[in-house]
Amino acid sequence: MLYGNRFLTEDAPDGPFPETGMTSLDAMRLVDEELALEGDPNRNLATFVTTWMEPEAQRIIAENLYRNFIDHAEYPISAEVEQRCIRMLADLYHAPGETTGARTQGSSEAIMLGALSLKWKWKERREAASLPVDKPNLIYGGDVHVVWDKFCRYFDVEPRIVPLQEGKYVIGPEDVEPLVDENTISVAAVLGTTFTGHADDIGAINKLLLGIKVERELDVPIHVDGASGGFVWPFLYPDSAWDFRLEQVRSINVSGHKFGLVYPGIGWLVFREQSDLAEDLVFYENYLGKKDATFTLNFSTGASMVLAQYYNFVRFGREGYGYIMEAMQKNARYLAEKLKAMGYFELIGDGEEQLPLVAFKLAEGKEYDEFDVSWQLSAERGWMLPAYTLPPNAEDVKVLRALVKQTLSREQIDHLAVDIAEACATLEKKGGAHASERKKIKRSPGY
Repeated sequence: MLYGNRFLTEDAPDGPFPETGMTSLDAMRLVDEELALEGDPNRNLATFVTTWMEPEAQRIIAENLYRNFIDHAEYPISAEVEQRCIRMLADLYHAPGETTGARTQGSSEAIMLGALSLKWKWKERREAASLPVDKPNLIYGGDVHVVWDKFCRYFDVEPRIVPLQEGKYVIGPEDVEPLVDENTISVAAVLGTTFTGHADDIGAINKLLLGIKVERELDVPIHVDGASGGFVWPFLYPDSAWDFRLEQVRSINVSGHKFGLVYPGIGWLVFREQSDLAEDLVFYENYLGKKDATFTLNFSTGASMVLAQYYNFVRFGREGYGYIMEAMQKNARYLAEKLKAMGYFELIGDGEEQLPLVAFKLAEGKEYDEFDVSWQLSAERGWMLPAYTLPPNAEDVKVLRALVKQTLSREQIDHLAVDIAEACATLEKKGGAHASERKKIKRSPGY
């Protein structure tokens, strides 16, 4: 048989619904040939999302794609596995006693649900005191993911955003204090920002809010957005208190499909105590012969990623996750040293508690910028290394960021370092930027 199919000389279907079908082999080839135009996941330094799992985990996923997680009556073991994962995460995050939570499609859904519960609990406290509930506000820094802005817009909450500034890319108590009032439903603190990989000063913010509770009789909780850091800090920085060891931390979200090492999409929301979940948000329904309590924004979804998360928990345990995180951190530091030795770059937050990544920017005086370096690496060397500007008021700061995941070996880092150095050398010879050859896109580095 000759190679290929009719789509070698015809356009792929992309508009009207096809009148006829094709063979399964042709359909597979068509999709495969389209995907061949995408980047290589092993050279993608931009995404936080897991791009590799063990063959045994892939088998579990493939063999359970048909299971609809929401059908607890038909698939009660899948529901039990979810609860096991929640209990394990509650233990990892030092919950003081029995707690509750939910699996979600990712951290975006987990944040929406967690913030809704914070709003409802604030509303309960206000109504119990016969106080108005029409002006809730939420405090967070410019280092958060866009989902926090979405929550405020979708659910009618005033966002009180602490802007960033050059040299200060996370928030602390001095930023939060002037914004707190009786209508504050929560302070959202980030554990591992997507911009630089660092954490807000959660311990100091907790201390501030404890003082406000005593002095002003305002009970303002903290929600920790641990989308990226929730599977990193417990293993790399176990003595760093950011979780339920802090009294005002009432809920935590984490992405299983990031450093939880599961394919997308899976996220988790864990409450400090059962009472931190607003009862009015829980729906009790009789569905397919079983009465269930549901706390989700989605309904039907596959059970396979829940099962894959449980596989990872029992497969790796604390020891295994620790080993993987330490390996990534060592390789990130190795890359940082290589970048530092080149003389082209300045590292951002070098030596601080950080996700396994390297955030860096060009040294002063270059005639080209970070977007040019990113373009060189992508167009001519096949690496996806993002360049972006930071949020207000640090939008003039341009950054490059290399995420060092478990699939990036020491040998690959050596090749990456050589390619970065050669990209800069090429730009030096060209005498600056070549903006006509590419379009600068100023955007968030992704979630």
